[in-house]
Amino acid sequence: MSSEIKLAFAHPSERAAATSDELRDRISLRDHIREVEIGAFQAERGTTQRICFNVVVEVRLPDGLDDDVDRILSYDTITDAIDRELAAERLNLLETLAERVAEGILADPRAGRVFVRIEKLDRGPGALGVEIVRDREAVEIAEPELLHPVVVYLDAAAVAGPDLSERLDQLSDAGAPVILCVGQSAAERLQAAHPAAQRRIDLLALEQQAWVLAARDPRCVVVSTRTELEWAMRQGQISVWAPSKIVLDATDKPDLAGIDAEALARWFAQEFSARDMLIWSSSAAM
Repeated sequence: MSSEIKLAFAHPSERAAATSDELRDRISLRDHIREVEIGAFQAERGTTQRICFNVVVEVRLPDGLDDDVDRILSYDTITDAIDRELAAERLNLLETLAERVAEGILADPRAGRVFVRIEKLDRGPGALGVEIVRDREAVEIAEPELLHPVVVYLDAAAVAGPDLSERLDQLSDAGAPVILCVGQSAAERLQAAHPAAQRRIDLLALEQQAWVLAARDPRCVVVSTRTELEWAMRQGQISVWAPSKIVLDATDKPDLAGIDAEALARWFAQEFSARDMLIWSSSAAM
């Protein structure tokens, strides 16, 4: 039992060696510390904390290396996978981050098995973390399909317009997934003394408008996360964007000093590599 406990807390390189049934080559990244915003608790929002990565990759070396760097799996594969996932969006769970980093590494055909340990260094008296092991043979690695939606911005008058359903009918010919973004309502907005509180209020006002739009046509479904949006695009669903989560979780946030709904929609279209962006007002035609 003592040896099992010792192995449980051993470095991933020792665990890899102990659990391999054959001699394998490995590359590793040790004690790679990044300062990021991550966590599910409110106290972890709006602030950064240190997280530590330890990663070991069992690799498949080709015959005849000839000291050619292009023939081996580079250490950059590990750090690039980490950088890419940290830049993609703010995450709540270390488990999610570890899973995505592992998948990013295993996307390289030279990677056979990967051990990923991630620890929070500032949340307690010790390191709090998670470790996962993923084998390429047991993980389905697929090239992600790039979807380029049509993003449509509707001002308040267009949301309330009598021709909304007819306009949505025309979007069936767009030949691409459709995501709707809404403008502020004409109603007077609540005002807060603190900028952070005001940003929340303004974003929630847009989300209220999103629900107003969805209530007008059953084809429109309010969505708030990247996962939901990507799933909806693949299903051919007309999505109405509720912006709070994606905006607040973004690593490269838009200007939130006095939220301009149309400018926010343009930022969103760029974030999702939109094929096209349309502006609808009460008097505008497609």
